[in-house]
Amino acid sequence: MTAPLLKVSGLVKKFPIKAGVFSSVVGNVHAVNDVSFSLPMGQTFGLVGESGCGKTTTGRLVLRLLDPTAGQVVFDGADIFSLPPKEMRELRRKIQIVFQDPYSSLNPRMTIGAIVSEPFHIFDVGAKSDRMEMAAQLLDKVGMGRDALGRYPHEFSGGQRQRVGIARAVALNPKMVVCDEPVSALDVSIQAQVVNLLLDLQEERNMAYLFISHDLALIERVCDHVGVMYLGSMMETGPAAAIYSNPIHPYTEALLSATPEPNPESRGNRITLTGETPSPINLPSGCFFHTRCPIMKKECQSTVPPLTERSPGHFAACIVR
Repeated sequence: MTAPLLKVSGLVKKFPIKAGVFSSVVGNVHAVNDVSFSLPMGQTFGLVGESGCGKTTTGRLVLRLLDPTAGQVVFDGADIFSLPPKEMRELRRKIQIVFQDPYSSLNPRMTIGAIVSEPFHIFDVGAKSDRMEMAAQLLDKVGMGRDALGRYPHEFSGGQRQRVGIARAVALNPKMVVCDEPVSALDVSIQAQVVNLLLDLQEERNMAYLFISHDLALIERVCDHVGVMYLGSMMETGPAAAIYSNPIHPYTEALLSATPEPNPESRGNRITLTGETPSPINLPSGCFFHTRCPIMKKECQSTVPPLTERSPGHFAACIVR
């Protein structure tokens, strides 16, 4: 069996809370709790969940933009957290990111040509005289005209800026791209165009995507495998088709029931969760979801449910089901 391109094992991230004159650690924000998943080459793994569930933090850990409290990330056969700076720099050619906000992710002082060609300068790709032409070809690939080379980000719409961000992300032919809510800041009419662009580039270049989003309809369309997160923990994970057709965890059911359905006659019953999401500073005992779970039993308050396989490749963390 071929090893996955990305393998995340037992990933944990705690942000210390400091207080007092001596900045003593008085607590921790439990952002990511024992998250594990794998991503094969050329496929897409989607991370979904409510805002604040740890999706983006997980993506930044995978990129080593943050250092973990515990756990391991193996990318293309290398444990990224044990790599020295020089080797990590080389690895960054293979893994890139498309940021959520197309407005703040581009330097307003740089022209579009300088932004897209910057990866070539950093990694000394091609002759200096050819780099602007290479940038122009990338802009053509993402549907931007060559006349954009000398213009600045403020002259473009959000969708156009995101296309520039995508061109920059794929400039070095990476093996994987982390897409952190890449269309959430865009108009609905533009979202489809950007998603289609990402899918076309994936098919053409055989890239893997770690796709972070709260839009379950979008995740169903673009992802091969899905992980559902709640309070930093993985509640359910498996093939997208299995999770959407047969959700096991009650949290997954609640999320799917909230997905807008254009046909009123096919709408199911909406599952309304009561109460507020607990603080990541003081996590509940037992199952993190038990304070809002509609099928909660007494043992859920004290037993931490492990992720167990319910069907081939389909795992859920629930002791009631």
